Amino acid sequence: MSKTQEQTLNTKGRYDIFAKLFLIVLVIVIVTEFIGIKKFALGPGQVVLLPMLYAVIIALLITPDVLGKRIKALTKMISKDQIELAGTMVMISLLPLGVKYGTLVGPNIVKIIEAGPAFLLQELGNLGTIFIGLPIALLLGLKREAFGATVSICREPTLGVIGERYGINSPEGTGVLGTYLIGTVFGTIFFGLLGSFAPMTGLHPYALAMASGMGSGSMMTAASSSLAVAVPAMKDTILAYAATSNMLTGVTGLYAVIFLAIPLNNYLYKKLEPKLGRKGGKSNAK
Repeated sequence: MSKTQEQTLNTKGRYDIFAKLFLIVLVIVIVTEFIGIKKFALGPGQVVLLPMLYAVIIALLITPDVLGKRIKALTKMISKDQIELAGTMVMISLLPLGVKYGTLVGPNIVKIIEAGPAFLLQELGNLGTIFIGLPIALLLGLKREAFGATVSICREPTLGVIGERYGINSPEGTGVLGTYLIGTVFGTIFFGLLGSFAPMTGLHPYALAMASGMGSGSMMTAASSSLAVAVPAMKDTILAYAATSNMLTGVTGLYAVIFLAIPLNNYLYKKLEPKLGRKGGKSNAK
């Protein structure tokens, strides 16, 4: 554990920081749940706005140095100490989620076997983020942040793995958290529209339904719901395929990140960074 984390976890004389942070989080949760899920049509597609999106926006508004000093009244609500504590709390809050994914294996082992290779191998599609995203991130000037941002689509399992291995406050942690937040803000909107327009590609709706299960409950719901509206005759099967695919991605995706994505991304980083990376910053692969 780093010195910063030790200081953050030190509770001596810091109970007011803990109490205020958890109170702020509780208020944000109540407000966002009260707003609820909002849906509206956009052309043939459907945009779905989830409470998680509102929570991110509210947190940005009250966090100092994120949107500048123009909203001083709001940024006084949370201090630097609480921001540091929040980073550590992210990792702790992800532990129950990791346990949940672990418990999916046993009860659903029959479904996993019956799903066949199409479901199981679809997780390899996540490796496409490495081959496409890593070179672009390096050209943009990112260093080890590029590794974290492109190791997968960066949902909760990946956030937990990278945070545990490198630390959430590391460059790798910054990269994975950045992609995670972008997915939270724009992911449901993007996949909601993609699900509506996807049948126009000519691909079978069942294949598109499997592709909807990328390991994010909110993105899967947005994509599969829009796809089901676009192809109403196959609605029930589409939703079932999407849910099964999402479950399998949650299970197999964790191991794909650990045993495939991280080694592959580190290898490509070592090869590509000297050629594509800009000078300056830390570029050592771990």
